[in-house]
Amino acid sequence: MMAVLQVERGDGYAVVTLNRPEAMNALSAELRTSLARTVRELEVDPDIRVLILTGAGERAFTAGLDLKELGGGASISDAVDVEDPVKSIAQFSGPVIGAINGVAITGGFELALACDVLIAADTARFADTHARVGIMPGWGLSQKLSRAIGIYRAKELSLTGNFLSAQQAADWGLVNRVVSQAELLPTAKKLAADMLTTVPEMLVGYKKLIDDGFAASFGDGLALEAERARANGGVTAEEIERRREGVRARGQAQQG
Repeated sequence: MMAVLQVERGDGYAVVTLNRPEAMNALSAELRTSLARTVRELEVDPDIRVLILTGAGERAFTAGLDLKELGGGASISDAVDVEDPVKSIAQFSGPVIGAINGVAITGGFELALACDVLIAADTARFADTHARVGIMPGWGLSQKLSRAIGIYRAKELSLTGNFLSAQQAADWGLVNRVVSQAELLPTAKKLAADMLTTVPEMLVGYKKLIDDGFAASFGDGLALEAERARANGGVTAEEIERRREGVRARGQAQQG
C-alpha cells in the first residue's frame, strides 16, 4: 500500500510530500496523523534544519479536509481538532518552504499559510471555500490571510470563494515567486540551500523573532527585538568579521 506521506532527505533539508494524488492530496485523518508524526521526528533530527512541503502530482497541493471521509460520519469539529496540520507544521522550529504544486483549497490554503515562504508553480491556484461549504475556518485562515494580503483582498477571496491564480497571488504578496512546474522543487531546494549557509542557530532564532514580533504590536515587537539583540550579544568581534568576509564573498559571487 502506498504511503500517504513521503520524505526525501537532502543535505540539511527534507522534502515532505503529501502523497494522495488520486484524492487531490486531501487531508485524511491518516495523512494528518502521519504529517504530525513526521514533523516531530524531523524536528529532533540534527541533520534536518529546513523543511520543504509539497504535494504529489500536478493537480493539487492539497484540497483540504477529505470530504469523502467526512461523508462517512466524521464531524467537521472532530476533523478540525484531530492532528491540526497547521499546528503540526508549527512543531518544526526551522524554516518551512511551501512548494505549491497545484490547487490549495480551504484547509489546503490554511496549510500553505502555515509555511514561512511560498514558491508556487504557474499552475497553482488558491481558494477559500469556507463560506460556500458553510463552515467556519479552524486552522487560522480568517486571521492569517488578511495579515498576508490585506483585509480588503482577504474579504474578497473569503466571501466569494473565488480562485486566486499563482501570478495574482505573487502580485498580492502571498507567494514569493512563481516558477514552472518543472522548476518548482529545484527552486525550493536552492532556497533551502541558501538558508543553510547562514549561522545555524539564526534559522531558528531569527524566524521566531519575526513571528513573535509580527504577532505583537509594532512597539512591542521593537522592544522584543532589542531584548533578544542584547541576549545575543556574546558573539566576538573576530567571529563577526569572519562572517562579514563570508557575506562580502557571497555578494561578489552572486553579482558575477
